[in-house]
Amino acid sequence: MADYLWWKHGIIYQIYPRSFQDSDGDGIGDLQGVIDRLDYLNDGTGRSLGIDAIWFSPTYPSPMADFGYDVSDYEGVHPDFGDLATMDRLIAEAHKRGIRIILDFVPNHTSSQHPWFLESRSSVDAPKRDWYVWRDPKPEGSPPNNWIGAFGGPAWEWDQKTQQYYLHSFLVEQPDLNWRNPEVVRAMHGVLRFWMKRGIDGFRIDVMDRIVKDPQLRDNPPQPDRRWAELIGQTALQEHKYDQNWPEILDAVREIRTVVDEFPERMTVGEVFGTPENIVRYYGGARLDGLHLAFNFALARVWDRRWTAEHIRRKVDEFEAALPPGAWPNYVFGNHDVDRLATRLAGGAIGQARARVAALLLLTLRGTPFVYYGEEIGMENVDIPEDRLRDPARRYGRGRDPERTPMQWTRHGGFTAGGPWLPYGDLKDNVEDQSAQPRSLLSLYRRLVWCRRRSDALRFGDYAPVDGTPAGIYAYTRSHGDERLLAALNFTDDAVTFDLPASLHVRECVLGTHEATFAGQTIALAPNEGRLLRLG
Repeated sequence: MADYLWWKHGIIYQIYPRSFQDSDGDGIGDLQGVIDRLDYLNDGTGRSLGIDAIWFSPTYPSPMADFGYDVSDYEGVHPDFGDLATMDRLIAEAHKRGIRIILDFVPNHTSSQHPWFLESRSSVDAPKRDWYVWRDPKPEGSPPNNWIGAFGGPAWEWDQKTQQYYLHSFLVEQPDLNWRNPEVVRAMHGVLRFWMKRGIDGFRIDVMDRIVKDPQLRDNPPQPDRRWAELIGQTALQEHKYDQNWPEILDAVREIRTVVDEFPERMTVGEVFGTPENIVRYYGGARLDGLHLAFNFALARVWDRRWTAEHIRRKVDEFEAALPPGAWPNYVFGNHDVDRLATRLAGGAIGQARARVAALLLLTLRGTPFVYYGEEIGMENVDIPEDRLRDPARRYGRGRDPERTPMQWTRHGGFTAGGPWLPYGDLKDNVEDQSAQPRSLLSLYRRLVWCRRRSDALRFGDYAPVDGTPAGIYAYTRSHGDERLLAALNFTDDAVTFDLPASLHVRECVLGTHEATFAGQTIALAPNEGRLLRLG
């Protein structure tokens, strides 16, 4: 259709590059491995997953203190993954298949090994000193304020040579850039242009909500609800009033959007946090001149106890209500920083059954769906022996290795000819076997994706929740022109039967998590069953 936008109406698939496919046997995934697997992602037929774009976690040169989120060169490729020529081949091969490429853009901080920071740290008079946030200690020698880093501990590190502190919102090895310096802004805008000239289609912007802070660097107030600290860690002890979501960030967002708009059909999606009202501010208000999408993490925070129809509907409806007119929602169940979906939903047989309902939900809601690699085969967290743990951030709390393990291609692994950098999970969940099983989770994903691609109602249509359903049932319609569809989802472990209102006349069952059967006005759903129905 004339109003089709790939980032709005397509499906985006996140690849953690170390873990998708290793092409050279060193146990680390690489870009050539992704090229080798592109037909799995989309070969133009229903045999493939059918996604529209890949978002890559960072592929830049990096000391890997935070596995690529500590960038030492924004215009290169880490040797573990290949080189610029490999990236160019990947872009070209992906585009041949109609797959767009989204890179992770990390604007808040660099590596402490980046040449910019090495120069900045060399002396207080260095030309790039003001490219980072340096401050004198308090009179007694303590850090300039009470800010806590995202991984715990003070967000300031003392530099003995120059006798000042530098700000690091994350690891000590990740010093914060000073986005109040116009030279920094020009340099970072130049990074965006560099990649778009090479054919990159968009950017996932890391911690977009932190790049501009309070110029007075005031202390953050304590967090009134201390229970969050038990779940998130020490950083939740504070209300991040002065180091996150600072109002002037929106000016920086609009400037980034202006740069991206220099190139046709490019997009941005930002990592932001908070209430729906805060998240949608990043779209830019009535003019929609900010981010194209701002991540809605409500479903990524769902675990066993929150897996209820009532909770999920409330989160969807709250985000829909908060969006400015003309703005587009998005949904994500998992990524490289949170436990695997099937694990969060109780794991085992129950987690797998609920993951099927989650797939139908994700791919039939109004908005852009993001799928984390392996989600389509029900990969779960992997219990990794202590001597195999790799995430450097684990020294500050929860490590993220369990959700970053290698893609499970076959019952023998299939990720590498060597030893994988992290151990595999349960290899009974693998692409090869599930491809041959018509009722597997992978087969369900494929049917859902290709159904969505062929349905104007699912890609473009309006969303309306259905009131009056029994407890545990979430139902909603998607409508566009003459096409009307109804999704009916049972979030309980019990069978539920209910009658639809007369205004919703069912013609046929399009597909479902179980055997697709016709349903009339009386809907009988098995435990953890979802159906997509066509209405007359």
